[in-house]
Amino acid sequence: MYAKFFGLSQAPFSIAPDPRYLYMSERHRDALAHLLWGVSAGGGFVLLSGDIGAGKTTVCRCFLEQLPPQCTVAYIFNPSLTVDELLQTVCQEFGVGLPDAVHTPGSTKGMVDALNTFLLQEHAAGRSCLLIIDEAQNLSAPVLEQLRLLTNLETAERKLLQIILIGQPELRDMLARPELEQLSQRVVAQFHLEALSPAETHQYVQHRLSVAGWQGPSPFELRALVRIQQLTKGVPRRINLLCDRALLGAYALGRMTVDRSMVDKAALEVFARPLATTASQRGALGRSGALWGVGAGVLLLGLVAAWWWHSQGLSSKTAPPTASLAMPKGTLESASSASRPVSAPQVPSVASVPVVAPVDDAQSQRRLMLAASGQMPSRDLWWRQDAAPLGLLVGRWGGQVSQGDVCEQVLAQSLRCFRAHGSTQLIRLLDRPVMLLLQDESGTKGQVLLWGLRADQALVQHKEGQQWVRWVDLAPHWRGDFVTLWRTSEAWAQRDDATASQGIQAALRQLGVAPKPASGAGGDVSAGLYAFQAAQGLRPDGKANVQTLMLLNRAMAVKEPRLDGER
Repeated sequence: MYAKFFGLSQAPFSIAPDPRYLYMSERHRDALAHLLWGVSAGGGFVLLSGDIGAGKTTVCRCFLEQLPPQCTVAYIFNPSLTVDELLQTVCQEFGVGLPDAVHTPGSTKGMVDALNTFLLQEHAAGRSCLLIIDEAQNLSAPVLEQLRLLTNLETAERKLLQIILIGQPELRDMLARPELEQLSQRVVAQFHLEALSPAETHQYVQHRLSVAGWQGPSPFELRALVRIQQLTKGVPRRINLLCDRALLGAYALGRMTVDRSMVDKAALEVFARPLATTASQRGALGRSGALWGVGAGVLLLGLVAAWWWHSQGLSSKTAPPTASLAMPKGTLESASSASRPVSAPQVPSVASVPVVAPVDDAQSQRRLMLAASGQMPSRDLWWRQDAAPLGLLVGRWGGQVSQGDVCEQVLAQSLRCFRAHGSTQLIRLLDRPVMLLLQDESGTKGQVLLWGLRADQALVQHKEGQQWVRWVDLAPHWRGDFVTLWRTSEAWAQRDDATASQGIQAALRQLGVAPKPASGAGGDVSAGLYAFQAAQGLRPDGKANVQTLMLLNRAMAVKEPRLDGER
C-alpha cells in the first residue's frame, strides 16, 4: 500500500521469507559457522536454538544453500509425531520405499531396517545423509530417544546419519534432563542465536529498505530507530512487524519520515499491549490518538489525506546521488562478483595529510566536549573528498604515498586496495582499519577513518584527533561502502597460477585444514578453502577470493593492523 508513496519497489518489511532480504548479522554468521562445522564433524547431533523470530529459519536456509552436492537432506517441519509417525516421515523425506507390512502399527524395526539399508547405499555411493528437524522443542522424550538410536547406525569408520535440531530455548532445557543425558552427550556442536544489537538493528532496517529500492538517509529518525530496538529487543520478526506498521502510519499522514511517536502508536496496534511511557508521552499519544484509530472511518480519512498530498506532488522524493570513490580499474579489488571501475583520489603524502590538533577556540573545544559525551554530530567527524584520508589509511600499514594514484603506488609496497559493500559484521570479520564512505541528507559526500569498533561505539580519526563516538551518529549516513587494504603474500600474489595454489595449500596444511596431497593439488586447495571459509564465518565456495586471503593472512600471523576495541 505504501511502497509507491516511498518510492519502493515493494514493501520492505514483509515477514514472508525472501532470500533477497537476507541479512546475516555477526550472530547469524556465528550460528551458520557452527552448523557447517558440526556437519563436517561427521556424526551426532547439532543444536541451534533461539527465541521466536530470532532468525533460526533464515540461518537454516542459508545453511542448506551451502551444503555440498553430495549431501542428501531430509527436512521435517512438524515434529509433533509419535515414534512410528516420525520414522515414516523420515523415510518419506529420504525417498525410502517401505513395504505395505511396514506401515502397520508396531513395525518400528522394519522401518529402521529399511532406513539403515538406504543409509548404507548412500554411504557406498560417497554421499552423506542429514536430517533437519525444525521446532524440535515439540519433540517428546520417546521420539528424542528414537532419534538417538538412529545415530547408532554406523559403519566401522563413521556415523551414517547426522541430525540437526532447531528449536526455541526450551529445547536446551529439555536436553538437560537426566533422562536425556545419553543424547546430550552426542551433541557435537550447539549455538544459541541471540537477538540483534542496537547497531545491528539499525543496519538491518537500512538493509531491507535498500533492497526494496530506498536511496538516501533512512526514513526512520534516529530516535525512532532507538525506540524500535527498545520495543522489539532486536528480534528481526518483531522489527519487521513494527517497521511495516510505522511506515503505513507515515503514509496515512502523508509524511516521508517516521518519528518516535509514530513508532509508539504502531507498537500499540502491532503488539496489542500498553507501552511503558512517561506522562508527557501519554499526553502526546492521547492528543494525537485520533489519527491512529482502528475504525474504518478514521482509516478512510487517512487514505484520502494521503491521496491529496500525493496529488499535490508532495510525496515525490529525489534520491541523492550514490556515494562513490573513484579508483583506477585493475588496482582495486571488489567484494562483488562484478568489478566496478573506480579511480583513486589525488592525495598528498602521508606526512603532509593534515591531522589538525585541537585548538583553543570555543568551537573546537565544544566539539571535543560533545564527542566525549557521545553527542557529537556525525558530520563533524567527516573528511571531505578533497582531504583524501586514504593516505592515512595506508600509513596504518606502514606505507607511504605521494601525489597521484594511491592504489597504484601501494602495489609496489605489497599492498592492495579493496572496496566492499557490507555491514559492520563484515568489517569486524575482516578486523582491519577501514575508510567509510558517507553521504548526508543534502548529498554531500565524505569519509570517516574507522580505527576501532565496540558494541555500539566507533573509534574514528577526525580533524581534532582520535575519538570514540556512538555508532548511531554515523550509521544514518553510511550505506555500507568502505575501502581498506590488505597485504599480499609472495606465496599467493598471483592467485591463479599453480605456484600460488601450492602456496595456499601449504598455508592451509600448516593450519590443519587441508589434507596431504593425494591426486590433484587443485582439489585439495578447494576443499581446504571450503573448510577454512566455513570455520571463519565466510560463505564457503572453495575459491581464493580477497576476503578469504585476508583472513588467511590473519591466521598465518601476517603483520597487518587490527581494529581497536573490546575483543
